[in-house]
Amino acid sequence: MADEATRSRLGRGLAALIGDVGEESQSTERVKAQRRLPIEFLRPNPRNPRRAFAESELAELAASVHEHGIIQPILVRALRGVTNAYEIIAGERRWRAAQRAALHDVPVVVIEASDEQSLEFAIIENVQRADLNAIEEAMGYEALVTEFKHSQDDIAQIVGKSRSHVANTLRLLKLPEQVKAHVRAGKLSAGHARMLIGQANAEQLAEDIVARGLNVRQVEALAREESKSPSKGRKARPPAGKDADTLALEKRLTDALGLAVTIDHHEGTGTVHVKYRDYHQLDEIIRRLEGK
Repeated sequence: MADEATRSRLGRGLAALIGDVGEESQSTERVKAQRRLPIEFLRPNPRNPRRAFAESELAELAASVHEHGIIQPILVRALRGVTNAYEIIAGERRWRAAQRAALHDVPVVVIEASDEQSLEFAIIENVQRADLNAIEEAMGYEALVTEFKHSQDDIAQIVGKSRSHVANTLRLLKLPEQVKAHVRAGKLSAGHARMLIGQANAEQLAEDIVARGLNVRQVEALAREESKSPSKGRKARPPAGKDADTLALEKRLTDALGLAVTIDHHEGTGTVHVKYRDYHQLDEIIRRLEGK
């Protein structure tokens, strides 16, 4: 299990860890910490919690790598007993993009790391970059618990998250596989998924949420309705107060914007919620509102 000094460095992120490698060496040795290795010497980390690499993101990164090269080195460790073989600890996406860009070698920082530390580094790298979906993050935490006997408090300190975040994330692994698949695909957020834990018909509820673009607050109301009525065959109903006209208007706006829109309407006043996934979608909403 990692000691307190290591955890302190881990909590500050991999950039700090790489910096510490340099700080502990003389200035002439800092250059040696980073070197270039043939791309075929590197191997993916079987413990990397990140499993999904979007084709569009890889293509975009490969184009950038082809134009500018790899700016941030890939963190690796030497594989014992194997000549010219290094396991990637952090930076597998950069390595994959470099392959697509037909690079012959890549910049790396080689460090000493146990299996336990390798998994910790991989989780931290992805969590701090928000690269993991909630299920991948949960599986990474579970590996730390089952393989290396970490407590939830240990994990929270290692990754720089609250204990409640770690506990709630681990609970997502109790969901049915079909619901997990929606989370992996980005169709359900972690907030949506948490509302479905323990629901008898979680799969049907998940399908309704995805189809109707419900927000987390609406899912909470829907889950309360479902918990009051144990009938598994009953079709999920919309949250109380939503009439047919409001639902039709939500669909009309959702179709027009290409984004999930919900309306909370009461006695002539209300609010319109537009759900966006990234800053590009937010910019598009602002552009449309400004009439550009």
